Amino acid sequence: MGAAATNRAIDAVWRIESARLIAGLTRIVRDVSVAEDLAQDALVAALEQWPQAGIPDNPAAWLMATAKRRGIDALRRRVTLERKQELVGRELQTLQQLDAADLAAQIGEVEDDVLRLVFMTCHPVLSREARVALTLRLVGGLSTPEIARAFLVSEGTIAQRIVRAKRTLTETRVPFEVPARDELAERLSAVLEVIYLVFNEGYAATAGERWTRPALCEDALRLGRILAGLLPREAEVQGLLALIELQASRLRARVGADGQPVLLADQDRARWDRLLVQRGLAALERAEQLSQALGPYTLQAAIAACHARAASMDATDWPRIVALYDGLAALTGSPVVELNRAVAVTMAFGPEAGLKLLDELADDPALRGYHLLPSVRADFLVRLNRLPEARAELLRAAELCDNDRERELLLARAADCVR
Repeated sequence: MGAAATNRAIDAVWRIESARLIAGLTRIVRDVSVAEDLAQDALVAALEQWPQAGIPDNPAAWLMATAKRRGIDALRRRVTLERKQELVGRELQTLQQLDAADLAAQIGEVEDDVLRLVFMTCHPVLSREARVALTLRLVGGLSTPEIARAFLVSEGTIAQRIVRAKRTLTETRVPFEVPARDELAERLSAVLEVIYLVFNEGYAATAGERWTRPALCEDALRLGRILAGLLPREAEVQGLLALIELQASRLRARVGADGQPVLLADQDRARWDRLLVQRGLAALERAEQLSQALGPYTLQAAIAACHARAASMDATDWPRIVALYDGLAALTGSPVVELNRAVAVTMAFGPEAGLKLLDELADDPALRGYHLLPSVRADFLVRLNRLPEARAELLRAAELCDNDRERELLLARAADCVR
């Protein structure tokens, strides 16, 4: 395998294993900042060694073993510098219990460790924004630019939040554990948002060469299922699980043979995963039984269920989707929700109605620079046969888009307007 191919493989391994690695190391060293540093050291070692030596049979175990050795070396240096033999000796003994024979078993505990890591990084000692940003970084494996894109804020802002959050966790000695029942409510909202944003990054990647990142969706699904098992009576936990199960059912149909994006109207619904649809509908039913006042995740799941039950775009119950978006907009006040509502209004009542709603959103600061606003506007203009205007909007959307595959699609649609 060439160096370039090896580096791509390392990047893929890191995307899959980083959350597990950091979570396992946090359980050992009890310091999330140190754990991330050790994980990054192991990644650097892989970049140095794997191109020559080849990718090991168990990359996750190799990374954990390397990080453990780096941690032991760091502790030994601290012994020399600080002369705290007794304290560091106990830490060394804890680390050395992870011998090569049980590394695979430690990696196998990912569900519990990753869930503990999520609750740790969602501790109320952090601000809501810091909780979500840090968890996306450590659990989702997202880069700073990707997180900034998810929040529609600058990269510098996200970088500062992450640095401050790690420092706060270290200084306040936040424990690596799932919180007691009486503490769950205040931390659950941020945990749900983290899982939601991790899934969304996998479902529609903000940047890079791939339209979707299924590994991130799988991580979010795993976390959602674990959380639903831990909190079976929480309606919004079931609602979020329903939403991501239903959305994940479309993943195979969202990408063509060459990796190109396939939009909802053009998807082969026979390729939707019916097992995931059934799981999602069952979770939605549980959520609706647990609470009559539907929360934002359950409302979104109900919208996804309308699509899952329909044989085609034309057969979709668009008026019901509009009504569900009305409730969601009232709960969240989100301009992105209003943008999606405009699409549903267009499908239910025509493009003129949808275009009027978009005009009301045009000056919203949160949507400035958001490529889907001109992209959606172009859809409406095409339906009205205003093709020159649609082409201009598609070119603008392409300029704002950071995902290579999506940009190609937008440019192709702009060319179609000329033809």
